[in-house]
Amino acid sequence: MAQILSGKEVAAQLTAHLTEEVEKLKQQGIVPKLALVRIGEHLSDVRYEKSAKNRCAKIGIATESYVLPPEASQDQLVAVIRQINNDASIHGCLIFRPFPPSFDDAYVRSCLDPRKDVDGITDTSLSGLFTGSFTGFTPCTTAACMHILDTYRIPVTGKDVVVIGASLVIGRPVAMEFLKREATVSICHIKTKDVKHYCQQADIIVAAAGHAGLVTRDMVKPGQVIIDVGINATPQGTLCGDVDFAAVSPVVAAITPVPGGVGSVTTSVLASHVIRAAQLQTQK
Repeated sequence: MAQILSGKEVAAQLTAHLTEEVEKLKQQGIVPKLALVRIGEHLSDVRYEKSAKNRCAKIGIATESYVLPPEASQDQLVAVIRQINNDASIHGCLIFRPFPPSFDDAYVRSCLDPRKDVDGITDTSLSGLFTGSFTGFTPCTTAACMHILDTYRIPVTGKDVVVIGASLVIGRPVAMEFLKREATVSICHIKTKDVKHYCQQADIIVAAAGHAGLVTRDMVKPGQVIIDVGINATPQGTLCGDVDFAAVSPVVAAITPVPGGVGSVTTSVLASHVIRAAQLQTQK
């Protein structure tokens, strides 16, 4: 049976340090605040929002939710973003994606003040990740994946890594993080001819396609490490990952569960980014 890479333990370590940082800010009269912007009632978004707000509350970060109806227009969303940009009491903003198909993703992302982009979605933040200039914030889920590997002392340098999913939300950013650590990275996407072949050659697999049960037992081998980023709603109203956990976990060396894995750490990383944003925006 695989080692379970619990995100809860990693998050607990991060939370203790972050609480101390918030107290330092509050002694200066500064209360870090996060805005969460969501369109509709997608189960995974609602669950993540609740988790993020709970984590922030434990640490001492204030939160405010902006929930738009499913039929909201792009202009309505942009108006909310600009309102947040102009509110000095808000230090960070998390915008749930993907946007509706009719929206211009690049334009909407560009409307967010990069100083408040705590999830690394603006071009300013992404360019820092891809060029190594450390401008802006790394996407929270990407940072969470690396925190888990570091905490459990799983080496990355020289390893063969397969990332399933090529989105700017997680696939490409996490691939760049592995490259920075001198891993050899293959990105599989919807046009990849034989995903199974790539997975079977990998030391580490990051499943980030948003498709429940995509990674099956026949795609893995003993000794592998599986990082499951997927958050998918089941017909029963529960959440599952992109990996068939029951079938894969008896084979591989280590695996993150869903829930209780990457998502648990992601909220702590988000909180750390809000704190850092508050420090940068209020420093004299």
